[in-house]
Amino acid sequence: MADPYGRLTCATHALAEKDTLDAISLPPCAATGQAPGAADRMGGMTLLVIWNWPETPITLTVLVVLGVVGHALISMGVSRATALALHRTAQHQAGQTSAAARVIGHATGLASVRADQRTRTLGSLLRSISGVVITVIVILTILSILGIPLAPLLASAGVGGIALAFGAQSLVKDYLTGIFMIVEDQFGVGDFITIGDISGTVQEVTLRVTRIQDGSGMIWYVRNGEVLKVGNLTQGHSTGTVDIPVAYDSDLEVVLSVLREVATAIGDDPAFADALVEPPTVLGVNAISAGALTFQVVVKAHPNQQYGALRAFRERAQVALTAAGVKGPAIEPVAPTA
Repeated sequence: MADPYGRLTCATHALAEKDTLDAISLPPCAATGQAPGAADRMGGMTLLVIWNWPETPITLTVLVVLGVVGHALISMGVSRATALALHRTAQHQAGQTSAAARVIGHATGLASVRADQRTRTLGSLLRSISGVVITVIVILTILSILGIPLAPLLASAGVGGIALAFGAQSLVKDYLTGIFMIVEDQFGVGDFITIGDISGTVQEVTLRVTRIQDGSGMIWYVRNGEVLKVGNLTQGHSTGTVDIPVAYDSDLEVVLSVLREVATAIGDDPAFADALVEPPTVLGVNAISAGALTFQVVVKAHPNQQYGALRAFRERAQVALTAAGVKGPAIEPVAPTA
C-alpha cells in the first residue's frame, strides 16, 4: 500500500498457528515511508525493489538519458574519425603520381577499396562495442538503484556465459578471426586468394564469413574461423612469365635484341602504363632442348594486371621475330603407330 505522500509501504500478514486470521500488522517501514530492501524479510513476504517518489524515477530517467547521450557522442566521434581517415586516404592516393608510389599504395592496401572497407568495418565494430558496454553499465546501475542484489545475477550470468561459450565457441572463433583478418589486412574485396582448395576473387568480407567467387562463377562462403592459411595473389605486385621458343641454331644476339625492343615498346605503351610496375625484363635462355632454345621474359605488374601485357608481348614478339628472320623450333616428326 502507499502512504498519502505516494511512497511505497508494505504490510505483512501474520498468520497464527490456528486456521483463523489473528492480526494484520504494518511493519516499521510504514512509518518512515521507506520500502525495505532485498535483505528485509517480514514473515513470508520479501520486497526486492526500492522505489521513492519522485526521486527514483527522476534518477532512472537521468541515467537513461546520460547513457543515450554518451553512446551518441561516442558514435559521433567514431564516425568523424572514420570519415577523417577515409578523407586522408583519398588525399594520400590522389597525391601519388609516380609508379613507385602506386606500387607502395597497392602493397599497403591504400590504393583500393579494401582500405575503405577496413576503416568502415572497424568504425562499426567500435560503435557496436561501445553500445554494448554502455547498455550493460546502465542496466547494472539501474538494478543497483532499485536495490536488486547484483551478486546472484552476476553469478547466474557467469554460469550462463560459460555454457554459452561452450555452445557457441565456433561462432566466437569466427568473429575473433574476422576481426584480426580485417585489422591485419590479410585480404580484402577484389583480392584473388587461395583458401584450401578454393581459389577466386573476394566478393565480401564480414566478421563471420568471407564470400569468394571462383573462375566458374560459383560463390563460396568460408567461415573465418576455418581459415588456417591463405594465399593472396593481389597484395604487392603480380608477376607473369613468357616463354619464347626459337630454332636451336638461331642467333642469340639477334633474338635477345628483338625481344628487348619488344619489351621496351610494351613498357612505353600508354595502354599498359597503369598496369605495369616496370617494363618487361628479358632474362635470356631458360631452356635448351633438342630442337629449340627457350627465352624467358618476366612481366611485373600491379595485382592481377599482368595478363594483358603478357598477351601483347607474345603477339608482338612473334611478329618481330618473324620480321627479323628468326625461325621457330623445328617440329619433330611423329613416329607412325603400328
